Amino acid sequence: MTEAELYSLYKGVYVPHKVSPAEALQQYEDLSFRPDDVLIATYPKSGTTWMQELVCLIMSGGDPEHVEASPNWERVPWLETNHRIRLELRPSPRLLTTHFSHRMMPQSFNQVKPKDLRGAVGRISKFLDKPLEQELIEQIADRCVFDNMKKNNMSNSTTAPPEILDQSKGTFMRKGVVGDWKNFLTVAEAEHFDAVYEEEMKGVGHELYFHKSTQRKC
Repeated sequence: MTEAELYSLYKGVYVPHKVSPAEALQQYEDLSFRPDDVLIATYPKSGTTWMQELVCLIMSGGDPEHVEASPNWERVPWLETNHRIRLELRPSPRLLTTHFSHRMMPQSFNQVKPKDLRGAVGRISKFLDKPLEQELIEQIADRCVFDNMKKNNMSNSTTAPPEILDQSKGTFMRKGVVGDWKNFLTVAEAEHFDAVYEEEMKGVGHELYFHKSTQRKC
């Protein structure tokens, strides 16, 4: 398939048609944010699923049944995907997720400025005006440990449609370890990746540090 068949350009960013078709992006643009919306805005593969789990548990008072009864994309739906969830009918506070940056937010976002989240359990619970006892904080933290989340089929994306996430090629939740790529890529594959990366990033104007002994100018 060609690049045009796989992606569309939306506000300067290429987004996959299969995940973010035109109708989903239109729903996103038409969304009316509320002042008490809770928006988890993250880079891909930077702890989004963990944050979804943590916030759901905080907002439910630590009730584990809440995160075991439905998939995380139903509990904390993605704004830019065709989820077919009537967000306007959801009671407040709504829990929402996006990988889109601040400049890609629809107009209504800047009018109400819903809550963006970062940090750990204690700070986030205070941020959400949901103060928790220390015992409950410990319970939520334990539920959100990587190994425990990976066991929860409602959080580990094993129920995702195969056309969106092919589980035969690997699991969605993978604990990142610095340098672990060496266990998965051959020397030739790593060298090819480096060559493509340096070519594509040429002229960006930033110095990138990959580890202590490596510095690259792009």
